[in-house]
Amino acid sequence: MKLLVFEPFSGAAGDMVLSALLDLGVPEKKVADAVSAFGLRMDVQEVVRGGIKAKRVKFARNATEGERSGKKGMSYGEIVRLLKESGLSESIVSSALNIFERIANAEARVHGVPKEKLHFHELGGLDTLGDLVGCVVAFAEISGVAGGVVERVLSLPVSVGGGFVRTAHGEMPVPAPATLEILRSAGIPFKGGPVNAELLTPTGAALLAHFVDSFVSFLPEMRVERTGYGAGEAEFKETANVLRVSLGSASATAVAAVESEEALLFRDAIEVLETNVDDVTGEVLGNLIEVLLAEGAKDVSIVPALMKKGRAGHIIKVIVSPKDAERIAYRIMRETGTLGVRVMGVKHRFLARREVKRVRVKLRGAEREISVKFAFDAKGSLLNVSAEFEDARRIASETGVPLREVMHLAEETARREIASDTAGGDSE
Repeated sequence: MKLLVFEPFSGAAGDMVLSALLDLGVPEKKVADAVSAFGLRMDVQEVVRGGIKAKRVKFARNATEGERSGKKGMSYGEIVRLLKESGLSESIVSSALNIFERIANAEARVHGVPKEKLHFHELGGLDTLGDLVGCVVAFAEISGVAGGVVERVLSLPVSVGGGFVRTAHGEMPVPAPATLEILRSAGIPFKGGPVNAELLTPTGAALLAHFVDSFVSFLPEMRVERTGYGAGEAEFKETANVLRVSLGSASATAVAAVESEEALLFRDAIEVLETNVDDVTGEVLGNLIEVLLAEGAKDVSIVPALMKKGRAGHIIKVIVSPKDAERIAYRIMRETGTLGVRVMGVKHRFLARREVKRVRVKLRGAEREISVKFAFDAKGSLLNVSAEFEDARRIASETGVPLREVMHLAEETARREIASDTAGGDSE
């Protein structure tokens, strides 16, 4: 699978994330065009930090932005309005808003005020909008750099620095309260050092929380195809102040091995496709489920809904692998006639490891084989046992035994067998 890996050994800030992705090969023009919606010009420089050549992004305001450039910050409402009125695509605006909401929620919790009343000082400038939107656009372009869909985004634990940082509210300990709240709410592992300075900003933390699928203690066995370095503003004697990002490939087994080191469950990168229809018959919808599952959809659900003008309709929701999203969205359009399919902002789903085995059960004096599905957590503990419905239904029909009894017998037999296998392994 294709991987994108962050190594924040010197922390992360919004400009460092964007700079690293540009150094990786994301087209600068794509990002520059997007941030121009806020009257920003993007300047990309090559700098050296601790002997490492890296890129560093800076934003300059156009002359028409002079009045706003003098402001020391913006309110929550102003930032939301600028994003919504930017004219950028719905997916870009939605992702940028999701990241900003994470920052706003953290600030609101720390300061004990509704986010609608927040005034952002350090985070309130147009530069922050440039970082947020620039990173969202850059991530959207990664597949072009990788030559295929990036299936997993991993990160090592984040170094946050140490000491104190001066803010509009006075000196605050590192990590700053809002940064720490984002780390806490997203469950991001972090460590202090390696310098006495602020290395991780709220924007950097929010970007990692939004884009990273899994934080791991060490890198998986992988082949690296590209690397990028994004430079921070400060220069330190103790460490190169850069954020490294690598693009490469690894086996699913290698990724699962590092992810399961601390995890209870496995993660599966997905996208959720959704569309509304109000003129499609039940027969077509029933057939759609079978068609989409045959096309490779992971799951399909159709929910009745009341549509505009009081018309009865349905919401179609489909879970797919990112690599299959466009193909299956096209099939939804062909099958239903809908003119648009939304891609919902979902990163991944948690999964148990699944294994199917055949067990033998005795019914009406004869032995029968039935498939049983086992579910295990990342550490190998049994979570659930479930008889395969089609096998159970066929056997129930052939023997005249009630379906629920067939399923119960198969599941109990399977539980005894797995318990016996486990006990045998322990005794050795």
